[in-house]
Amino acid sequence: MFRFVRHSIRRKLMLVVIVTTLAALLFTAIVLVAYDVRTYQRSWVNDLATQAEILGRAAAPALAFDDPMSAYHYLSLLRARPQIEAAAIYKADGTLFATYRREEGAQDFPTEIRPDGHRIVNNQLVLFRGIREGGEHMGTVYLSARYELFERLQSYLVIVGIALVASLLVAFVMSYWLQSAVTRPILEVSDVAHKVAERRDMSLRARKTTEDEVGYLVTTFNDMLGEIERRSAALQGTNRRLEEEMSVRQEAERALLASDQRKDEFLATLAHELRNPLAPLRNALEILKYSSGGSKDALTAREIMERQLRQLVRLVDDLLDVSRITTGKLVLKREDASFEEIIQSALDATAPYFETRQVRLQVTLPAEPLRLRADPTRLAQVFLNLLHNAAKFTDPGGSVTLRAEREGSELQVTVTDTGVGIPEAKMPLIFDMFAQVDQRLERSHSGLGVGLSLARRLVELHGGTIEAASDGLGKGTRFTVRLPAPQGVDDPRAEDAPRAEGERSADGGRRAEGERQRDAAGGSERRVNNSGGPRRILLADDNSDFLESFATMLRDMGHEIHCASDGLEALRMAGEIHPEVAFLDIGLPKLNGYELARRIRELPHAEGMTLIAVTGWGQENDRERARQAGFHHHMIK
Repeated sequence: MFRFVRHSIRRKLMLVVIVTTLAALLFTAIVLVAYDVRTYQRSWVNDLATQAEILGRAAAPALAFDDPMSAYHYLSLLRARPQIEAAAIYKADGTLFATYRREEGAQDFPTEIRPDGHRIVNNQLVLFRGIREGGEHMGTVYLSARYELFERLQSYLVIVGIALVASLLVAFVMSYWLQSAVTRPILEVSDVAHKVAERRDMSLRARKTTEDEVGYLVTTFNDMLGEIERRSAALQGTNRRLEEEMSVRQEAERALLASDQRKDEFLATLAHELRNPLAPLRNALEILKYSSGGSKDALTAREIMERQLRQLVRLVDDLLDVSRITTGKLVLKREDASFEEIIQSALDATAPYFETRQVRLQVTLPAEPLRLRADPTRLAQVFLNLLHNAAKFTDPGGSVTLRAEREGSELQVTVTDTGVGIPEAKMPLIFDMFAQVDQRLERSHSGLGVGLSLARRLVELHGGTIEAASDGLGKGTRFTVRLPAPQGVDDPRAEDAPRAEGERSADGGRRAEGERQRDAAGGSERRVNNSGGPRRILLADDNSDFLESFATMLRDMGHEIHCASDGLEALRMAGEIHPEVAFLDIGLPKLNGYELARRIRELPHAEGMTLIAVTGWGQENDRERARQAGFHHHMIK
């Protein structure tokens, strides 16, 4: 070979041209094919992953509300993507929720969900993508698309082969007299190919200096770059559109979150506003109770009003607890508490309801004393809700059983009723907020659907669990509560341990500070009555019904009452009459209750005066503001 070209410049040039041409074209083809393969796989995988993410976000509400038709509607939109042959959405437990096939019977869907990622099997690109909402795994998106890499490579190889054959033929024929015209374009093509590979800049082009086969090679090379550039631009445009769609969806999510926040604020405000008319109603009932005489019908009417008022107060308190749970303000005030006292508190509160419903109640408690490290108020609320629900859904003549027993380091409390039971389809929903098992218009059982959700949240805050079971409609229901009960906590010596007097928890528990802070106007006025004879009392409230009813009730108890309807009038009267006790509303006109308390504290004879804040707001920050303003007590209307 070397002898053949040693003495011939033409042959040397021909060999150089042929070898250079061959090397440049092969290198260019390899770089472009490798780049295209890598770009094709990456772009296709990214495109499929983005499609799966969009499907997952769109199908999350359908999964949450068990709506496969909506999920199928989203999947059917994939008909606009001919490369995608099959798609499916799986639930969190791995069962199929909705499917899509471009051709019926084309393939089976996998029975096993793989981890998030992709794989290529038999010219098919398969991708799994988890669906997550608020940090919770809700399901998985499955996509299967044609992976046309081999067809793509075949097309490139044909083009490269044609280019190689044509270039070598031209180089062999024309190298004898067009050395410079042949070598220059090839070198430029090689240079452009290197720059494209290094910079990934598809806008580069090789200069065309001839109109022969070498020029055609340059044109073909430039066309290849142009095609790649167009496809890259199209892919970038698709990515931009997907980003815009994601931005729109994120904006919609933010709007939903803002709407949910407004809903929570509305519930808190509604509960507060409902307390204002409830307080004078309760006061009026107390006045009727202490009034002498009255017919049997009047007594019956008053008892009905008391029962319905208790139910209304309970609903308002549940609304307030909902707002605390959703805003994360529900916390516990733990102390060393007697389990027997907790249960007795719940039994005392539900006894009138059991009597009204004519439902028998059987209670079995452990023989030995048992103490828990818990919030007794909130734990009593759990069992109160369970007992109330059991009586509400049990027909007259039925029975409810409460059984408590220690199992190792746990306390197990079971509430069983002989009532209407729960259908199997409704069982997973009964602990959801606002869930109603019976949603018929003619249902006979009222309620907001928050009691069981509150019970579960309170049990979980105590480190326990709550479960529900039912054999079906008409076969009763069984709720089982398990709470930590370490062996050392129920030591009899713990009976002598001092209990934390404490205030209500930051979430605004309904009963706290022992018996000192009962809701509405039932507890504080009796303490005034039983604290050593008649007292001189100042009442300040802009609600005339509450003011009049409260004053009448306290006068019936023998106290001297002075009333004011705004803050400035109350301040003037406090300086004139020197009251021993002052009940001050927080939302007073002209001068709010906080500022009024501060100014009263500055009066010369205010040292022995007891200030009590009267308000519908009961969260910890409201109590703290009252303490800082100088109030001794905080009473919820």
